[in-house]
Amino acid sequence: MKRLVKSSAITAAVLVVAACATSTGGGGGPSGGGVSPDQTTTAQPGIVWGIKTREHVDLWLHGFALLQEDTTFVPFFRRGYGTDMTVVKNRANVVTQLDANRDRLRQRLATNPQLINAQFVPLSFSSWNELTQVVDLFVRSNGDPRAASSQEQASAIAFLAAYFPTGPDRDWLRLFVQSLNDESTRFYHSYWLQQQRERANVLEVVDTLWQRTYRPRIQRFLSNTQQANGTVLLSLPLDGEGRSLTNGKLSNTITVTFPDRPNGAMDAIYVIAHEAVGGLATTSVNDNITPEQRRTGLGERYQSSAAVRAGAMLIQRAAPDALDGYMRYYLKSVNRPVGSNVAATFTSTFSIPDTIRDALGRQLDVVLGGI
Repeated sequence: MKRLVKSSAITAAVLVVAACATSTGGGGGPSGGGVSPDQTTTAQPGIVWGIKTREHVDLWLHGFALLQEDTTFVPFFRRGYGTDMTVVKNRANVVTQLDANRDRLRQRLATNPQLINAQFVPLSFSSWNELTQVVDLFVRSNGDPRAASSQEQASAIAFLAAYFPTGPDRDWLRLFVQSLNDESTRFYHSYWLQQQRERANVLEVVDTLWQRTYRPRIQRFLSNTQQANGTVLLSLPLDGEGRSLTNGKLSNTITVTFPDRPNGAMDAIYVIAHEAVGGLATTSVNDNITPEQRRTGLGERYQSSAAVRAGAMLIQRAAPDALDGYMRYYLKSVNRPVGSNVAATFTSTFSIPDTIRDALGRQLDVVLGGI
């Protein structure tokens, strides 16, 4: 559910600088492998909320999945993802710089947990080459926008400085990107292409379900919450917590889990619904907790559960046939048995105060009512 709101002006500046900046060099990374920014996509011009995949986003999230301890209530990444990737790499007898630098990278993550927020960074770039060009500019400028030669460069440097504000953080970013370049060259690029081939039919099923059935049902909600259009990315590492970037009414990105088989295609739809209500859930929690609850971190736990509950409320109103599957998916995501009564188990597992629940319901009624 975790969302990032960025102005379109900053994102545009990032892309302008990426087009003009000097490359970091080397043949690593998806662009070095000759992969286009949208390697696999069913979306065509004019399609509303098209379904796509992007290798550089998956590579970046793959790196975080192998480095961070995923202790969130609703997990960021697929359970066992790191172990599964290690097994695949061991079978191929592959060792990369990401493996060699893992302890060093993990140490900095432990020292500065806020670096985890940098998972959102690739959503502001259309390719790995663009991302690494801006990273190179950022590192060479020591993260100082005043060292830029243009306002666009200054904006791009400031964009990354928000995530990597200190010298050690910039060193971490430099090492992380260097390690991902090698990871891609030696392993991930070929692995990602193989997964796209194997899951091509899954992508088609997700796209069909989304465009023909579920997007039309929740489009009113999307339009009335400044999310009329955007892009849905299916991402290999993700689980029940997606990654969302809000850039305005028509320029948004929702990144969700990429199911591994056609009969699991609805999982992606469930996470889309969960992500779509993220802003509403945040508002409902912030308006109904005390400063003390915010300081102790209880508000963050409420926000995680509130997003899951809000997604269920949206599904119940717009696509009630999908509600049972939604509840089962999120119970599985947090590793809870369904029990004899899925609704009761779901409600108790994702427990929130009545004030927050009622606020969610009122906001949904207003949004869907078009007021």
